[in-house]
Amino acid sequence: MTSDPEALIPILAVTPEALAKVLEVRGGENDPDSLVLWVEVSGQQAGAYSYLMEFRARAELDDDVVVQHHDDLSVAIPGDSVDKLRGATLELSAGGMVMQNPNKPAPFSPAVSAERPTADLSGEVPQRVMQVLDQEINPAIASHGGYAELVAVEASIAYLRLSGGCQGCGLAAVTLSQGIEVAILDSVPEITEVIDVTDHASGANPYYEAAKK
Repeated sequence: MTSDPEALIPILAVTPEALAKVLEVRGGENDPDSLVLWVEVSGQQAGAYSYLMEFRARAELDDDVVVQHHDDLSVAIPGDSVDKLRGATLELSAGGMVMQNPNKPAPFSPAVSAERPTADLSGEVPQRVMQVLDQEINPAIASHGGYAELVAVEASIAYLRLSGGCQGCGLAAVTLSQGIEVAILDSVPEITEVIDVTDHASGANPYYEAAKK
């Protein structure tokens, strides 16, 4: 593990509210004191970086990882994500955990799989879910580079994809439970569960592979 050459200026800032929430979530893990918050730029979508955020054992970190300390929380950033995250802030907003990052990726056109069918979102329930996202959720998280998209509705479950500042793993459940899921369940009673999805092209189901909650 390495020290940041600009250690006096943190690569990634964490607001007090976000710090408290991360520590609360970490407290529910096994041996929480041995865990660091791993933050990595994992890709890009909709003109913003997407992120992998999860807890990892401190003992498993490689030498090229930069570790920052925020009170009782250690944040680990892999070397290839340092410049992409420099000056960013992890915040807790009304929509959940978001990353406010002044850095933007170079535009690109992602490949689209011709084998993946498009989910039918024309029904009344999917349209009402999309209305909640368009009118309540996305305007609230847009300033942080976040975007929530409905991928599919099956039975009483809505499957969403979180991109930009809301993309994450491990802490994505915070974004869902503290904002998006509450808004959808209140407005669309036919929906009883909201699940974040990660890999929409692989697995037996052509639409999604549910992320761990």
